[in-house]
Amino acid sequence: MHSPETRQKFVERRAQGWSLVRITAELGVARSTLIEWSRQLRFEIQNQLAIELDDLRDRLLGPRSARAAGLAEKLAHVENELRKRDLATLSTQRLFSLSLALRREIERETEGVHFVTPVKDIPDAEYIEQVQEWKP
Repeated sequence: MHSPETRQKFVERRAQGWSLVRITAELGVARSTLIEWSRQLRFEIQNQLAIELDDLRDRLLGPRSARAAGLAEKLAHVENELRKRDLATLSTQRLFSLSLALRREIERETEGVHFVTPVKDIPDAEYIEQVQEWKP
């Protein structure tokens, strides 16, 4: 029997992209056991991966709110310039394209982080059968 700490290390390593061979060498757990854990702990691995990626994005690009605020500021400048322009000029089209691109980027940056959980762990009062989505 393996400790909960060993299983947690497995989840963390898989979320970091480690191979089963590498995890076997580090944790001393049989590959067949790791394959079984991959199935059993798939939601925990996916959630840990979401956390890892969110942290990496923040470290590389800055906090999500700051990125969205910067994009919103640029969008405001572009739209202000658009109000001054004659719509018949070619550069106006480029400003429209930039405005659209910035709006899309703001939408992408302000999307929520999505976590998953096994259906059996969703409280009955929060379970929606049609979509199987849990909203805590």
